[in-house]
Amino acid sequence: MRFKHLAYLFIAFFVLISCRSSNDKKSDEFAVPDSVANRGVLEISDQAMKNVTQNISSHIETAALIKSLNVPFSKEHLASTEVEGYNTQFNQALVLGIYGADLGYLNMYSKTTVALDYLTSIRKLANNLNVGQFFDFNTLQRLAKNNENLDSLMYISQRNFNQMDKYLRENNRSNLSTLMVAGGWIEGLYLSGKVFRNKPDPELREAIGEQKIILGDLMILLKNFEKDSDFASLIKKFERLNELFKDVTITIEKGEPERKVVDGRLVIQQNEKSVVSVSDKLLDKIISESIEIRNNLINQ
Repeated sequence: MRFKHLAYLFIAFFVLISCRSSNDKKSDEFAVPDSVANRGVLEISDQAMKNVTQNISSHIETAALIKSLNVPFSKEHLASTEVEGYNTQFNQALVLGIYGADLGYLNMYSKTTVALDYLTSIRKLANNLNVGQFFDFNTLQRLAKNNENLDSLMYISQRNFNQMDKYLRENNRSNLSTLMVAGGWIEGLYLSGKVFRNKPDPELREAIGEQKIILGDLMILLKNFEKDSDFASLIKKFERLNELFKDVTITIEKGEPERKVVDGRLVIQQNEKSVVSVSDKLLDKIISESIEIRNNLINQ
């Protein structure tokens, strides 16, 4: 399947995080998060975080899949850009991920005018979280008008997110990057579910079912902060989804090896595909649960 994994959808934000060089001084201006989530937790290594985020294929794939189904754009699917009600860093980081996912959806449909509203809200949240120095608003505006060269965007998105996550962890703020991941993931699942109910496509069905694997990775990150009451509440919400996904069956079918010549050298490529089995009833429960969780998060 071309679109192997459902994605975050927040490429238009993380693509443009302007990370500092290693020669930059660590800033003392970062405010201490209003949560104690980072106290006494296990440190997540660079490689571990990279493995988790790489297992969640880029969100732009799902946005492209949705558009390829000729599903009309719907602004009603998106979260409100009103940010004044999010007054804790916990909620702000979650919503930042959600907005980023919505921005990827807007970018794919070339909705420039609407996208600028989300860019403005993203900048406000980034400043509130004291990560505004990583935010290149002008470049984001340009990207909102251009959705070409998706492979390069996916690569840059992954690389820059890993850099920002590393910076946050070095400043004892890894809870924030985890929340951004969680917000982007639930919004991606929400959008896919809403679209599927309007147009039940087999590829989109399989992409939703594959979230069983991705959610397992995400739960590892979230549970690292479970001693914090806000995280504990979020984990309970995601556990409801996790229980449903346990009944999704994913098997790997191996195909015939394929010979290719790459840069003048013979390469043997092992072909395999995942086969997702999920009943109509279970899929409907997963979609309903994801919608309820997402709506609860943006209305807190």
